[in-house]
Amino acid sequence: MKSWLKIVFQTFKVFVLFTGCTILFYYGIMWLNEEYQDYHRYDEPEGTAVKVSSSGNAENSSNWFDRLILFYLNGE
Repeated sequence: MKSWLKIVFQTFKVFVLFTGCTILFYYGIMWLNEEYQDYHRYDEPEGTAVKVSSSGNAENSSNWFDRLILFYLNGE
């Protein structure tokens, strides 16, 4: 009888520990979500930012096939 109670008590301790860690993990994820919810990654940069590519250039529009072949050759 004592060993049965000991097993039930050990199982209850593991259940409480698992439940506590699950709740802690859940609220940690919720905190990270709230922290980064208003973070705008794609806003225009401030200051002296330089545009790296030009998508409206006429030279690039005639060279799209070469760029496609380069894309397939590099695998990127």
